[in-house]
Amino acid sequence: MDAVEGAAGLAHVLREHELVVGARVVVRHRLPDGSASDALGELAVADGEELVVATRRGEVRVRRADVLAAKAVPPPPRRRGAPHEAVGTDELEAVMAEHWRPDERVDLGGWRLRAAGGFTGRANSALAIGSPGVPLGEAVAAVEDFYTRRGLPPRVAVPHAADAGPDAPAPARELAARGWAVDTPTLVMTAALSALPGATAVPLPAGCSVAGSPEPDAAWLRLYRYRGTTAVPPAGRRVLVSADAQVFVRVVEGGTTVAVARGSTSPGWVGVTAVEVAASHRRRGLARRLLAEVADWGRARGAVSAYLQVAEANAGARALYGSAGFAVHHAYHYRVHPGA
Repeated sequence: MDAVEGAAGLAHVLREHELVVGARVVVRHRLPDGSASDALGELAVADGEELVVATRRGEVRVRRADVLAAKAVPPPPRRRGAPHEAVGTDELEAVMAEHWRPDERVDLGGWRLRAAGGFTGRANSALAIGSPGVPLGEAVAAVEDFYTRRGLPPRVAVPHAADAGPDAPAPARELAARGWAVDTPTLVMTAALSALPGATAVPLPAGCSVAGSPEPDAAWLRLYRYRGTTAVPPAGRRVLVSADAQVFVRVVEGGTTVAVARGSTSPGWVGVTAVEVAASHRRRGLARRLLAEVADWGRARGAVSAYLQVAEANAGARALYGSAGFAVHHAYHYRVHPGA
């Protein structure tokens, strides 16, 4: 790229390459000694005076007058390792979104604006992956408009590295500056499906049996908790069966369902959601058996990796999943509009 001098020239480059806050960029800039250097990372600020690039070594602030060239660059290489470890954060978020599809989806650049009658945050939030293709302020306004017109509280799901704070991603900082609050910090955990035990390795307590079906029956729904209740709305039932395929597993004792889980698939992956064990039957290994049943079901359908999501504050569940073979991949949280 030819060197670009001055703010007017830079504005042309920014428009040409669609460099927006939140995009991964490289900015070549002049140093005080007359030499040049490159700043590679996420574009955090692009105002009339300077660019701020969040690099791996910290923020680099570049005066507009010192910019020689700037362009968007592809995402960093994926991690090394097995598929469940090598997959990138945005890529895995896209995988998980296919296991919990909303009634309605509108894309804004890489962002996904999702609505499903208010049933769960996952199906009723804007998933902020990649770049929205417009400045963040415009993206936030579009999110507000999308949810307001549907009578839903504006909400944005913001993925980030597990060891990074909730304000690390550029969308989170933009939303925080506008007063959007953090809600439901969550960890995403993954495992190689081959490493998870099967049902034969996790015996049931005496008197218990397992049943499964491709749709949730009345017994399964009675134990599933939605916002603390068992009243799943019609939109919720549609979301529950929205994946490529799903299974609804129940542990039954004496004719009563005492534990449930949902398994779902997309190419290469099985997801575990909606794990519930009746309070009277906890600490009896039923959750482990549910995981094993879903793992067997996924293996039979060609999946090689598994994921689940767990509230960051749920230490007991995190310990259970960790001991079963899952490890933290990344984190996400919601940002909720101050008027919600």
